[in-house]
Amino acid sequence: MLSSGIEAAVDEAIRAVAAEEALSRFRRLSPAEVAEKTGPRDLVTVADRAIEERLTTALTAMLPGSLVIGEEAVHADRRRLDGLGGDAPVWIVDPIDGTANFVRGQAEFATLVSLARHGTLLASWTYLPVPGLMAVARRGEGAVLNGEPMRTAAGQPDDEVLLMASARPASLSEEQHERFYGIGPAQGVKACASGSAGCDYLDVARGDIDAVSYVFDNPWDHSAGILLVAEAGGTVLDARGEPFRMAGGALPFTAARDAATARRIVGLLAAPLRAEPV
Repeated sequence: MLSSGIEAAVDEAIRAVAAEEALSRFRRLSPAEVAEKTGPRDLVTVADRAIEERLTTALTAMLPGSLVIGEEAVHADRRRLDGLGGDAPVWIVDPIDGTANFVRGQAEFATLVSLARHGTLLASWTYLPVPGLMAVARRGEGAVLNGEPMRTAAGQPDDEVLLMASARPASLSEEQHERFYGIGPAQGVKACASGSAGCDYLDVARGDIDAVSYVFDNPWDHSAGILLVAEAGGTVLDARGEPFRMAGGALPFTAARDAATARRIVGLLAAPLRAEPV
């Protein structure tokens, strides 16, 4: 596990780099500082690239022999993902989660960092620069928000579930799309679209929403959040109802305030869309 000194140094580095590269440009980006990667919904900015480059240098210096798997580096070379299964400690970095929000001048974006080894998540940092919120989770030791312990919300089995959900339409069949986006009040669920996985996981961990569900499993989007929710008392399940880990599982997966809520959402997503003919 990490020493308290390294944990504090990671916290400090994330805050400093996000302030200098993201906050300094917040609502000041020029069109020339924004580019499309795979399409108009997949954006990258000069801040994304600068944060990832600087954190890569800082994190590997803190833990010699470690690797960094960052969103922008993997976009350039997907072979970097092979490091997830190796022996070296791996830092997983999403420099700006919610880049589209950042480009629009909305505060719902985060810098996400997690540390894993042998496929097991050990620690994570979720930092929202605009409100200055830092959530830290350590495997087996719980989660804190700006130093204060955090827990997921308590709920009753028949409560309406506030669910944040996100799927890339191109990755869904017509039936899957209908099922994923068809959940609503009839099933006791209020569903909203996700704009930043990091922000959503934080909201689950601190009890503001009940569950999140996704049909994509990029490690930089989810590693920090699934550890955060788990250490705050929640449950993360894949589409088979089995524990979802960094290495993935059956999609879509769900992170929720408790096991009952996670199973409820998994069941709804797996339910047939229409009755079988008699």
